[in-house]
Amino acid sequence: MGTVSVASLVGMCVSLVIAFGLPIGLMIYGRVKLKANWIWIVIGAFTFVIFALVLEQILHIVMLRRLGNIFAGNVLLRAVYGGLAAGIFEEVGRFVSMNIFKKHNLGKQNAFMYGVGHGGIEAIILVGITYISNLLTSFMINAGTFEASLSMLDDKMKEDTLNQVSLLWTLHPTVFFMAGVERIIAIALHICLSYIVYRAVVDSKIQLLLLSIAIHAGIDFITVFLGAQISVFMLEVILFIIIALISIFIYKKYKGEKTDNREQDYERESL
Repeated sequence: MGTVSVASLVGMCVSLVIAFGLPIGLMIYGRVKLKANWIWIVIGAFTFVIFALVLEQILHIVMLRRLGNIFAGNVLLRAVYGGLAAGIFEEVGRFVSMNIFKKHNLGKQNAFMYGVGHGGIEAIILVGITYISNLLTSFMINAGTFEASLSMLDDKMKEDTLNQVSLLWTLHPTVFFMAGVERIIAIALHICLSYIVYRAVVDSKIQLLLLSIAIHAGIDFITVFLGAQISVFMLEVILFIIIALISIFIYKKYKGEKTDNREQDYERESL
């Protein structure tokens, strides 16, 4: 059994801080600076859990049972399917939630908070919790106590566990840093998509919902397809450039929108 390098441990710590710290920092910014409502963080988080972690996963289970062999041998098909599934479930989830709760002062600030809730809970679940486990396991490996804990397992389970944890010392340290970078990019994307869907709701423009689905599906397609062809570092550079351009465009739209009229309209509707 190998040992986990210091660089890998630092990478895990950095990504862990980003996974928890960035959502918390954005929540505080949204509340203090933008005067947004906390409830939209909760709405965004719960919508992600229901639509992405429950409903979408049910679809994946069914599809893998029926087409698992086909997906396994075709990266292009996996990329198309995965992108469309994520885009449809998550963006329709946004659209449904924003329509249901729009009378809770759905303005551009709260669209921002929704995106933070959606992207934040995703970061915490996918990277934050995972990297807490990775760090604890890494410390046990380096202390020499992990191998002893495997003695209670049967040979098959022991082999499977070793194959999984071996990634902690065989993967390049860059991979562990990139997990945090990926979450920064993902949260930025979720905030942008939340603004687009918010406009779809308030302007009654279904084409904006379709646009959000297309963007989400396209980003996920690139992630899966190019992820099988190039390094993690190069993939994140490409995604950073694409989402930076999207973010600049959305920020200009956000800043150019008049806040007061929209919020007053929703306050009147809620009376």
